[in-house]
Amino acid sequence: MTETGKDKLDETGRAASDNETGAAGMAPETLAKQLTEAETTIAGLREAILRERAELDNQRKRMQRDLEQTLKYANEKLLRELLPVYDGMEHGLAADTGNAEALREGMQLTLKALHKLGEANGLTEVNPLDEAFNSETQQAMNIVPGTKKPPGTVVAVMQKGYVLNGRLLRPALVSVTANDTD
Repeated sequence: MTETGKDKLDETGRAASDNETGAAGMAPETLAKQLTEAETTIAGLREAILRERAELDNQRKRMQRDLEQTLKYANEKLLRELLPVYDGMEHGLAADTGNAEALREGMQLTLKALHKLGEANGLTEVNPLDEAFNSETQQAMNIVPGTKKPPGTVVAVMQKGYVLNGRLLRPALVSVTANDTD
């Protein structure tokens, strides 16, 4: 092999140039500067990720606390509206009138206030007397034979049912006329 001015080989057989440079033809100072910039960028990104994680954790904790407060005080409005009913019952029981009619009238007013409060909060009464039996809102407790009403008609309501905003809370307990099987 002859050595010319163009090609000089080092001891490993690679071509060597007169002024030595680093990887990809860059000077070591440039590479060090880029490395420092990249490390600074990575540190900034790590910091941003940690802040975002902390913010998400804080938001999750706030939402959990808000949910607990909401559940804890969900019935506050309803119970506040029930307080006058409590007051009316206590005043009625405290009165020593000896008059059964006045006591009955007070109980009717209290029941009326309870019904009004229930309706204002989406409560609907299920009282199906003389209506066709409906298994979705009623539960037949017994069957009554020999009535003049059509088969499957509710002839007695033992306990009223209630629906809250379209969802059955309690079915009405009823007696139903028997189907004619003669």
